[in-house]
Amino acid sequence: MAPKVAEKDIDRLASLENITFIRQMLGELHQVAEREKAEMLCYLIEMAYVEAGDLQSRMHDGSVGHGN
Repeated sequence: MAPKVAEKDIDRLASLENITFIRQMLGELHQVAEREKAEMLCYLIEMAYVEAGDLQSRMHDGSVGHGN
């Protein structure tokens, strides 16, 4: 019999997958912005990319929450 996975754990995994997807898309958008020589867009996308990475790290550490 398979162990039951808590709904909280499923939600946390889904959130981590969503943030991972967002971070991947930001990486691709950064490449497009670089090709267009859109420096401000590159900067803003890079900041969002870094924030997504920080969120991933906090999710792995179990300390994700609003305001954390």
